[in-house]
Amino acid sequence: MPHHQPTLTINAADGHAFELIHVLDHNPRWRLLMVPAMGISARHYIDFARALNAQGAEVFIHEWRGLGSSNCRASRQVDWGYRELLDDLAASVEAIQASDGASPTLPMVVAGHSLGSQLGLLIQALNPEAFAGAVCIAGGSPHYKAFPWPMGLSLRVLFALMPALAQVVGHYPGQRLGFAKRESRSVMRDWADSGRTGRYRPKGVAVDLEAALRQLTTPLLGIRMADDWFVPPGSLQCLLNKCPNAPTQTKVISGERTGDRADHYRWMTHPNSTAAVVGQWVEDTVKHHHNLNNTTHTSKD
Repeated sequence: MPHHQPTLTINAADGHAFELIHVLDHNPRWRLLMVPAMGISARHYIDFARALNAQGAEVFIHEWRGLGSSNCRASRQVDWGYRELLDDLAASVEAIQASDGASPTLPMVVAGHSLGSQLGLLIQALNPEAFAGAVCIAGGSPHYKAFPWPMGLSLRVLFALMPALAQVVGHYPGQRLGFAKRESRSVMRDWADSGRTGRYRPKGVAVDLEAALRQLTTPLLGIRMADDWFVPPGSLQCLLNKCPNAPTQTKVISGERTGDRADHYRWMTHPNSTAAVVGQWVEDTVKHHHNLNNTTHTSKD
């Protein structure tokens, strides 16, 4: 599906290249980096980005390695895990900060959908000075204990089977199985590990991510879709609880607000209500916290 938005070409240190979609309205008041769900290409969030434009946001949409504009595709010869995904996100943040088209003085929020909400929080934990807040949309921890019976038991089985299947095939064939898309072996390994243990400890990442999450102090918004059986309330709360020092709010988007079922994916086809919730939270909470921090830093100087 082609699009006509401007893009920034990102080149990661290991040779991975992809395009960061830039959705800019006139006179933005804040910026947002959007991190997609597993298996969903960046272009599918353009409508949401335009809805955020109406809330005063300049939006950049990240592209996952292995999808859309990415020059990588998972195979037995080409593999990557959360470490590489976090490196790609760090490259996007650096490109946004260096871009002539960006507004460097504006507060920036990271927002993620599903798995993107987890990686969005992790990249903020690794770069706390880059963001003024974070939003988790239809996202939560995959820890099986956060899910009701018998879903939790089913997840334990999947956390064993999916990485094993990916190892045998050389990649995870999600497009054939109806969950996600073609994913790398190590992404499925890291995802399953976080689901089994409830902790983020991806291979190759030297930083204690759990400790970094506990140190976050910027505002955090969790948005749950009322008809989303993928992410029950306990899953979202489990993820938010990893940031005990962050001022946290939760909101629920109902079908009455969207005009359709408010489930894990369908909210994307009717994004205005979700964008409005994010925009109001930024105006009421993020900007106040951001301005307060800036005043404190100025007085110290």
